[in-house]
Amino acid sequence: MEVVLPEHRGELVILTGLSGSGKLSALKAFEDLGYYSVDNLPLELVPSFADLVRQSAEIERAALVVDVREGMRLDEFPAILKKVRKVLPTRVVFLEASEDALIRRFSETRRPHPMGRSDTVVKSIRAERKRLDPIRNVADIVLDTTKFNVHDLRAHINSQFEREESGRALMISSNSFGFKNGVPTEADLVFDVRFLPNPHFVPEFRKLTGKHPKVAKYVLQFPQTKEFLDKTAEMLKFLLPHYIKEGKSYLTVAFGCTGGQHRSVFIAEEMKRRLADEGYRVKTAHRDMPK
Repeated sequence: MEVVLPEHRGELVILTGLSGSGKLSALKAFEDLGYYSVDNLPLELVPSFADLVRQSAEIERAALVVDVREGMRLDEFPAILKKVRKVLPTRVVFLEASEDALIRRFSETRRPHPMGRSDTVVKSIRAERKRLDPIRNVADIVLDTTKFNVHDLRAHINSQFEREESGRALMISSNSFGFKNGVPTEADLVFDVRFLPNPHFVPEFRKLTGKHPKVAKYVLQFPQTKEFLDKTAEMLKFLLPHYIKEGKSYLTVAFGCTGGQHRSVFIAEEMKRRLADEGYRVKTAHRDMPK
């Protein structure tokens, strides 16, 4: 039987995830976007809060944090989420990071892990990850903040949740990465550009990046480069209106080469230029490019 949402005005974002992954920073970013923000609302109050947002003339959008501080009540999260979604359109954003990154962040802040003061940080992180796995499985968005600083996280939240009234509401991120460091988990579309000749083997280019005009000229001189750019741009121009029609607000297109320094960087920058010329909102990010 199809569930019909009651008449509503607004939306709810539930932020959850691992301690140290940036939930409070993300909540602050939502607050700056105009979301009514609440940290650590007791889980049993979330349905009532959603109903309040639905009925309120003052609150259009809201964001709240639910995390391991809820203790054993977290087991009820999937069932409560089903109830909330019958009241209000709701998205769950799950933040996580690598074990090394979390250990470093706890070391820098010198704060104890909420899972226990008597255990080691490593054991607490692993216990929390296991504890939150059922919640991660029902998340709409899983965001790995390992390589994010506070500003990167804010930019990501802004890009994905900032309101736009035009048909170009979709924010596109044209990213580069190196396969030797793994495929980025946030990528929606991944293209392997390792078939292009590698500037790394040209001594004068080795310390440069794909942003340098000499490297760009070198990569672009090969016929397969232009053909790849033309065909990929055409495919994206076909796909993007359909993504917009389906309500997608953020799309990450990732281009990977071996090290993430030359070919993928140039391709990501060139794709940004081409899509921007079509009127799309596009930004670039180069995960593995030397700073």
